[in-house]
Amino acid sequence: MAKTKKIYICSECNYESINWLGRCPNCQSWNSFTEETRIPETAATDKGINSWLEDTAGRSEAVELNQAAGVIESRFAPLKDFTDFNRVLGGGLVKGSLTLLGGEPGIGKSTLLLQLCRSVAAARILYVCGEESPAQIKLRADRLGIKRSGIYLYPEVNFHKICQMAQKLQADLLIVDSIQTVYMPESSGNLGAVSQIKNAAAGFLRLCKSKGITGILVGHVTKEGQIAGPLVLEHMVDTVLMFEGDANHDLRMLRATKNRFGTVNELAVFQMTNTGLQEIQNPSHMLLANRPEGVSGSAVTAQLEGVRPLLLEVQALLNNANIGQAMRMTQGFDRNRLNMLLALLSKQFSLNLLNYDAFINVIGGLRIIEPACDLAVAAAILSSYYDMPLPNNSLFLGELGLTGELRSVNNIERRLNEAKGLGINQVFLPSADKSALSKSSLSTSLNLYFLDQLKQLTDICWQKTT
Repeated sequence: MAKTKKIYICSECNYESINWLGRCPNCQSWNSFTEETRIPETAATDKGINSWLEDTAGRSEAVELNQAAGVIESRFAPLKDFTDFNRVLGGGLVKGSLTLLGGEPGIGKSTLLLQLCRSVAAARILYVCGEESPAQIKLRADRLGIKRSGIYLYPEVNFHKICQMAQKLQADLLIVDSIQTVYMPESSGNLGAVSQIKNAAAGFLRLCKSKGITGILVGHVTKEGQIAGPLVLEHMVDTVLMFEGDANHDLRMLRATKNRFGTVNELAVFQMTNTGLQEIQNPSHMLLANRPEGVSGSAVTAQLEGVRPLLLEVQALLNNANIGQAMRMTQGFDRNRLNMLLALLSKQFSLNLLNYDAFINVIGGLRIIEPACDLAVAAAILSSYYDMPLPNNSLFLGELGLTGELRSVNNIERRLNEAKGLGINQVFLPSADKSALSKSSLSTSLNLYFLDQLKQLTDICWQKTT
């Protein structure tokens, strides 16, 4: 009989240790180590689910690249009513691929998948419901108006039974909700343990590749914002989708952080309604629809989500710090970058911002990930400090250096075209982008203010010298 050994694995980062540790030396998490039994590979077979790299006899052979059999990339027909979902995936679901869908509990992952089932035409779908009963899913499907046939609900958490049912039904699409509920009897650890999640995901990967089934695994997100379970899950699968949102808003964002069949960082925006998720074709218009005019502390910028420009409203509020150290709070913006911008503004304009509480909020529950939005954040802070509104229908673009200079912005013309379509008529941007726009019609249809230094912003906006 093969010998087994006990090891301790961090449930947050998959770090392994032969002894129990109170704090993980890799991710610094406390009390995250769980005891598991390591079973030799010979004892942990998948009961007939061979690797797609093996032949029928179970042998693996090296194949020269020029002699390897090519596979034509085959996708499901375009998903109706899910055009942006298609774009995030790079053109639709690829047959034989494995996708990981991550998101916080209750964000709407199951709702999204049910609507996806309705949109995928002429496909036999096996929906493994490990967290909810079929009656609960049927109740949600009735609320969403899903009537189509060919969707089979399977309340099972045993990996081998799921694989057998998928092959019995000859399923085209396999949805596992969620991967944390699936277990393999021959693997060590309790339900949801690192070894169970990792081995089950590896088994589903072999099943999808060998049988040509398109698989979608649902994974919950921890409080640190990572998909629960080892990070190796994200390395195994072909595509990683993150479903994000704010509990205080009805907007939901779907973005690809990994995609072997398309580009990454594409974004699809949904609105949660009583009848399910609805795609928003023009999210910029919706985000700026109720923006107040003539108020201080508000600025508009443009951020690229993949190849799609998205207009965001940034709000800043400065207030005298009455007690103790000044607060720095952000929603949708990096707090360390805020501290850097406050230090830059303090030096450039001789302001004592250390005695002010600073609050930054990105409207709609979105987040700024590009340094090209620095100028908008700085403009909103200055507007709040002087209590003077910025010019109406204005856009602010530019990355700020520590000496106050403005750096160029990539894909500037695409951003300006989006802004022009929403009624923006003047843009503050770096002088380094002047040559890129010299031959564009935007130079005549928009009022462009090219800035070399941050100090020029107040001179143009308020004719203010500081």
